[in-house]
Amino acid sequence: MKSYITTPIYYVNGSPHIGHAFTSVMADILKRNRVALGYELMLSTGVDEHGQKNQEAAAELDMSVTDYLEMRGKEFRDVFDRLGVAYDYFVRTSREGHKTAVAGMEQAIFDKGLIVKKQYTGTYCKGCEEFKKESDLTDDGQCPLHPTMKVEQTDETNYFLKMEPYRERLLQHIADNPEFVQPEAFRNELKQMLSEPLEDLCISRPKARVTLGVDLPFDPDFVTYVWFDALANYLTNIGWPEDGYEDWWAECEHLIGKDILKPHGVYWPIMLMAAGLPLPKKLSVHSHWVGAGGVKMSKSIGNVVDPIEVIDKLGVDALRWYLARHMRADSDSQISVDLITQTYNSELGNKVGNLLSRAAKFSKARFDGTLPAPGPLNAQDEAIRKSVVEATRGMSAWMNLADIPARAQAIITVSDEMNNYFAEQAPWDLIKNEDTRERCQTVIYVTLDCLRIVMEALLQIIPGSAGKALKMLNAPEPPLPWTPELDKLQGDSELGEIETLFPRVQ
Repeated sequence: MKSYITTPIYYVNGSPHIGHAFTSVMADILKRNRVALGYELMLSTGVDEHGQKNQEAAAELDMSVTDYLEMRGKEFRDVFDRLGVAYDYFVRTSREGHKTAVAGMEQAIFDKGLIVKKQYTGTYCKGCEEFKKESDLTDDGQCPLHPTMKVEQTDETNYFLKMEPYRERLLQHIADNPEFVQPEAFRNELKQMLSEPLEDLCISRPKARVTLGVDLPFDPDFVTYVWFDALANYLTNIGWPEDGYEDWWAECEHLIGKDILKPHGVYWPIMLMAAGLPLPKKLSVHSHWVGAGGVKMSKSIGNVVDPIEVIDKLGVDALRWYLARHMRADSDSQISVDLITQTYNSELGNKVGNLLSRAAKFSKARFDGTLPAPGPLNAQDEAIRKSVVEATRGMSAWMNLADIPARAQAIITVSDEMNNYFAEQAPWDLIKNEDTRERCQTVIYVTLDCLRIVMEALLQIIPGSAGKALKMLNAPEPPLPWTPELDKLQGDSELGEIETLFPRVQ
């Protein structure tokens, strides 16, 4: 069983930001979930190195294009490594194999008569690197995605891909495959984009304006439009056009932000149809992050969340946890360093880490450094064990992007129940009387074994901290495929060194 997950490849005209971190961390969580189910995984992420914005960014820093791309590529890779993103392939569109494959796709489509050369006069957004229709613009004539960047009036000759011949076919594919675009709100938005005849798509840029790109194979005076080039990475990553890519491609899921639904939901499927290639299995779309109070993030306001600053202050799992807990697939979500800190302290610190510390340290201190073997279970023990198994069972099932917050919420809810159980059973009182010592052993064992299950589930979301916790518990290696199973800790066994898993941060 295979699963191929992709993130967009990110423009390198600036440093990595919270949006880049979010999509790649969500892809990593989905990968870890499916690995836990026994799937063979491929996760690709990386950088888009071509286009006018990247070319201009290098010039602004007075750097050669090669040096600039090397610098930015390393910067993105380093951030994803610090985020714990277990990517299998890091994309760089400057690789020769990718460029050769892109040119081959263009030539094949051109040979079918589907690419034509013509004069174009109209509006161009440098931020999107797209030509815009009047209906794409705001009332004051600006691009809604780049309101501070003035659009340009352009008159130039380019090559265009015929889009309209494939519109009805794409609509039929969406109707026949309701899972093709999720959530439903974005599927409806895509259908709206396809409700009227499509204009031809400009797939070139004259070298007089842009030189950083893939040369058009049929006209040396032009480079390939950056989106045509970038989208093809999803195929070139897995070896296309050579044989052997097909099994991965049949299980391909693109994770994307809502702002790039049109390139992925309209341009890319029609490019594939024109090239005679099958479509990806699924587009999983998410919304955006905004600042506290729903205010758009802006450097001038000072509410931009830098993922590296968060990692340096709180640790990587504080950020991963917040992104998993508070993302919403179909509506924008709020984020700030204060919100991340509050969630980290109140949930990971108070509800998960604190219980682990209290129970494990109690066990080490009162049972000679060991986890005591349990005695008979009572109704309260069975109830909390059942709750933990039910709350974590979602992590042993296939997880879609939109499922992640609810699965994380279930773990926090049951952690509350575990804390209540521990407080109500009061092992610190039970240990005082020899008649209730065995009962104390049982409470400690049940608590720590339930925490083991929680930590095994959390390996998919916060693998670093969960791994440390399992080492403290001297837990056995979780089985594959994973499912929540009770009584896997060995009674009367040594516990590891107990440390504070989530130190409180002010």
